[in-house]
Amino acid sequence: MTNPLKQKSALGSFFNPSIKLALLPVIAVSSVFTLSACQQKTDYNNLSGETMGTSYHISYQLPKGVDEADIQAAIDKRLQDINDSMSTYQADSTISKFNQLGKDTPIAIDADFSHVLETSRQVYKLSSGAFDPTVMPLIETWGFGSTMTVERLQSPPTALEIAQAKALVDFDSVIQKDESIYKTKDGIGLDFSAVAKGYGVDVIADVLKNNYQIHNYMVEIGGEVSTAGVNAQQQPWQIAIDAPIEGSTVSERQTVAVIRQPINNGANMALATSGNYRNSVVFDGKHYSHTIDPTTGEPIVGGAPSVTVAADTVALADAWATALTAMPYEKALATAKQHDIAALFVILAKGVAAGSVADGVDDWQVVQTPAMERLRADKKS
Repeated sequence: MTNPLKQKSALGSFFNPSIKLALLPVIAVSSVFTLSACQQKTDYNNLSGETMGTSYHISYQLPKGVDEADIQAAIDKRLQDINDSMSTYQADSTISKFNQLGKDTPIAIDADFSHVLETSRQVYKLSSGAFDPTVMPLIETWGFGSTMTVERLQSPPTALEIAQAKALVDFDSVIQKDESIYKTKDGIGLDFSAVAKGYGVDVIADVLKNNYQIHNYMVEIGGEVSTAGVNAQQQPWQIAIDAPIEGSTVSERQTVAVIRQPINNGANMALATSGNYRNSVVFDGKHYSHTIDPTTGEPIVGGAPSVTVAADTVALADAWATALTAMPYEKALATAKQHDIAALFVILAKGVAAGSVADGVDDWQVVQTPAMERLRADKKS
C-alpha cells in the first residue's frame, strides 16, 4: 500500500520524499538501524510494504490458528487510517483540511490525530520549541524542501523574509477543545512528519499485541523501531546504530553501537534515530545541516550528526530524536540530561576536524546520557 506520507521534515512535510524529519528536515535515516535475527525459523513470519513515503518491515512469531492475511489486512487498515488523518500529501486528510482553514474555524479530529498532537505538544514544551510541527514556512523560506545547496547559504533569506516565515511558526496558536481543533491565527499549518512514522510503528505493534496476542515481534518503519520478546533464535532483538557516514549504503554501513532488547516478561523497546549528515554542506568553514531551528529561524550549526532516543513509545522517541537534532550538540546533550531522556549521540571523534571526510568507525565518538547508559547496561548492550 503506497502511502503519500513522506519523510520527516523536522517538521518538514508529512511525507515529502524530498524532505525529511520534522521540524526541520532532519533526515531520518531509514538505514540507521540494523536488525538481528536474519535466519529465521518457520514459525516467524515477515511482512514488508510501503507507507509514509518509506518502507516498513515486520517480523513476528505467528500464533497457531491465525491467518497471516488477516494480520496484513489489519495493519494496512490502521496505516490507511493514519494517512486519512495526518498525511499532508492526501488532499482530503484531516490535517490537509485543517491547514486550509482560516482562524477560529474548528474541525473534528480522530483519536490518532489527538494522540500525535498531544505527543507533539509535550515535546514542543519540554524542548522549548525546538520541536514544532508548524515549522514548514521556515523550511520553504530557506529552500530546503528538496535539496540543500551552498548557493542557498551564499544568498540566504533576508531578516525580513525569516521574520515573516517565523510569524507563521506558532504551535501555541493551535488549540484543541474536546474532539476538535482550531487555529487562532491565519496561515498556520501542521505537519507531523517528525512523529508520525514513530506513531505508525506503535500502532502496528498494538495490532500485533492487542488483536492477535503476538508477544515476539520487531516492527520498523523508515528506521524507527519497536521490539518485544525474542527473535527466531530465541535471543533478544538487537538494534545496531550506524556510523553517520555521508553517502553510505546498506552494504557499506558501519556499526558504532548496539542496543539490545530486554528479556523481562512483557518488556519492549521503542527506538528512533534522527540524523542530519546526509543533507548538509560546509560553507565558510561551518557545517550546516538541512535542519532549521524553529526558535532562531536558521539552519543548525554544530548539531550532532546522529541521535538515537529510547522512550516509552516510538512516537515519543521519534519526536525527541528530531528535537535533539534541531539543537546544537551541547544544548541537545544538556536538554536530554535535564529531562532524563535515554539518548545516544554519534559525533565526530576528538581530533577529527569538522568538514573533513569521516568514513570510518574510528572517526566517530558515541556519547550517552545517564538514562541511555542505564538502559544499555540493563541489556548488556
